[in-house]
Amino acid sequence: MKQDEQDPVVGQEVHASASLLTDDETVARVRATRGQFWKAHNLGERLADEESLAAVAAEQLFDADGQFRPEYESFVDLPGNVLVVDDLHIAAPWDDPWIVAGLTSSIIDRLTDNQYAVVLPRLSGNTAAALLTEAGVLLSAEPFSDELLIIDTSLAAPEEAAHRVREQLRSRARYGGADLLSEEWDEEDDEGEEVLTARTRAVLHLALQQLSDQAWQEVSTLGDQLAQRNAGGLFGSLPRVTWHQDGSWRRQMAPAFDDPAADCSSDAEVEPRCTGEEMALHLGIARAQDLTRNRPRLVRDTVAGLPEDRGDFDWGACSDVLFQDHDVLMLFDHALDGMEDPEGDIHQSLGMVNLAPHDWFAAFDPEQARDPDRGFRHP
Repeated sequence: MKQDEQDPVVGQEVHASASLLTDDETVARVRATRGQFWKAHNLGERLADEESLAAVAAEQLFDADGQFRPEYESFVDLPGNVLVVDDLHIAAPWDDPWIVAGLTSSIIDRLTDNQYAVVLPRLSGNTAAALLTEAGVLLSAEPFSDELLIIDTSLAAPEEAAHRVREQLRSRARYGGADLLSEEWDEEDDEGEEVLTARTRAVLHLALQQLSDQAWQEVSTLGDQLAQRNAGGLFGSLPRVTWHQDGSWRRQMAPAFDDPAADCSSDAEVEPRCTGEEMALHLGIARAQDLTRNRPRLVRDTVAGLPEDRGDFDWGACSDVLFQDHDVLMLFDHALDGMEDPEGDIHQSLGMVNLAPHDWFAAFDPEQARDPDRGFRHP
């Protein structure tokens, strides 16, 4: 996928176009308009000035004073930033909902974090816009109105849906057709390919080190006090089921960043051994992805001298491969509050383990538990 992005004025929309290429031919193009509410007070007015779906979204999400409408605030978990995806042009035979879902997922991955409402058209028929609607449904978009679907990126369901879409496209590549989101897909060459290439491992190590530094700094700053609601910082970014934990819990969580970082810096297998390490590795992959997007010079210095590989920096694949499941991410979904309770119906019916904060540091396999005398980078 090729993406062009322009940010004309700080605080205004980012207009991006994404293209799908095969054999150097553009077979699909879609437009995305991103607005960040915290940068300016007039996001609704600015979206209304756009064409097509962005203007429809502005009318339905904002009132005459430019404030979010109550129905929108109750619909999404964290009302604020908006990404409008529309104006799809796609050629046959590529006009397939799964392909469009993969393209849309890539756009969402590149232009958002977990505090966005992604707006898609809600249409039926055989038009390209209707393909965006079908793609939205595949990505767990929910109907907001007769005209709009919305994906709330703060919830766990879209993350799981994007994973399913990627797996579907990879399955097609293995058993027929081609992975249309990868220009150079070669099934024979890709078989057994290492996700953690040398350069990927180095950047992930850097990301986990940065998070470890931040964790230990907050351990020192917060001491034994309970974390405050919406306090910010690294620990404030964890699921809210952890916010009432004290300094002792945070001192156990900080090494959960150190241990995967140590694995990355050696030839050891990078595999989380407890729930705390799962969360740390998810955050590490997200930080590594941000580094490759926003700190190219730092990344170049980090990987200097390491061999290049076509699989370098495939953070989506890392998220897919390095975990047995993504249950821990469901803790971010406020609609599932209470699922961490081992006695709860959801917890038991889905076979979840160790999601309650006091269980985060229990090893999944006691035989693979970390050495308690291994020491830490910080006292």
